[in-house]
Amino acid sequence: MPLAVLDRIVDGAQHYSIRSVDELKKETGWSDADRFGTEIVTLIQQYVPWLDQPRPQPLASISPRSQSQPGSLLVLSSADVSAISSQLFPPDLDSLMTSVFARLSSRSSFQAPHRSALSLPNHTALFMPSTALGIGTAIKAVSVPSSPTDIRGLPASTLVIDDDTGAVKAIVNARSLTATRNAAGSVLASRLLLSKTPTTLVAFGAGKQIEAHVDLHLRAFPSLNTITLVNRSVNDRVLALLNILHARHPLITFNVLASTPTPADNPDSNVSTNSGDHLDLESLVRAAHIICTATPSTSPLFPSSWVSPGTHLNLVGSFKPTMREIDDALVKRAGVVVVDSREACLVEAGELIGAGLGEESMVEIGEIVAINVGDGEAEKLKKCVDVRSKGDVTIFKSVGVGLQDVAIACLVVKRAEEMGVGVHVEAYDA
Repeated sequence: MPLAVLDRIVDGAQHYSIRSVDELKKETGWSDADRFGTEIVTLIQQYVPWLDQPRPQPLASISPRSQSQPGSLLVLSSADVSAISSQLFPPDLDSLMTSVFARLSSRSSFQAPHRSALSLPNHTALFMPSTALGIGTAIKAVSVPSSPTDIRGLPASTLVIDDDTGAVKAIVNARSLTATRNAAGSVLASRLLLSKTPTTLVAFGAGKQIEAHVDLHLRAFPSLNTITLVNRSVNDRVLALLNILHARHPLITFNVLASTPTPADNPDSNVSTNSGDHLDLESLVRAAHIICTATPSTSPLFPSSWVSPGTHLNLVGSFKPTMREIDDALVKRAGVVVVDSREACLVEAGELIGAGLGEESMVEIGEIVAINVGDGEAEKLKKCVDVRSKGDVTIFKSVGVGLQDVAIACLVVKRAEEMGVGVHVEAYDA
């Protein structure tokens, strides 16, 4: 099948937020003559999975028992959130993150105080409140393990506040939602900053953040065909992640490498380590078009010399001055770094702080996506080209902002009410 056909399918569907094959044909000019049997059907299901999915039910069609009553509390479990998130497709998330980052950079119609942190015996507890006019109000609590060997993940919950009554109207399990909103921001940055059509992605980490980053990038970039997962060792956790991703994307080639291989690592046909005859980390990093990092590392994961010109990096792991996933040399190669928030990154992004990067060398992603009137697309492209011209790599550094949590939590609560998902605690605040 000609690649141009698939490109037209994917690009058209994403640009127009198309949700059915018939709508796709109308907008892109794709005709029955472009069909190539089961091959094209398989590709559509893999790369444009939201086509012909049922739309959320309108509120009027939902049974009154599934709607929130005054004084009730909606509780969304991890399973509930997963069910709803599976119906959030790339156009939904792109649109959400665009509005969030544009609002953040506008410095208006929202409040997002700097996060508070508490040091607990085994975790750092972070609290992120935020409110945005027309979006909602929420506060997220997330606990980050203190030990890099703690593989239990990041427990997180978001309280969604009713702006009219001031009462808590929903409690949302945010363990996977945090990863989804971060990955959505990274995919948006990849779209804006990539200078080439990507075919290879290397991801450092094996938690929910990397699961979401790899999954969303594969759904957003149909050109990707090879994914490498890098973990400290080839353990059960990274192999479980491999199985999850391979089940979702069976046509993709996956590699798994240990960044610090030991004799205990036992590669099979789906796993490679950086020793002996197996694929080595340096060569795969050099070949990467996109690199995503989501680790608690306090030292660079790889040297700048391994990264080829034109590579785009999404860094989401560090949130303290002592943490860093890349070295100073790589930061400086970018010239300017695109960030979610200058204010937050100046005090939390260890890589940028360590490299002595000032705010004049940071561009907020919201400043790029906010260009949307008149010659907006041309101006946006010019801004992206300007960022790329500052260095030979591009970097998006995200420490996470409360406004993202408000937006995605409120969207999930809205979809839960539309779909009749979750448990209502009646008379919680009667």
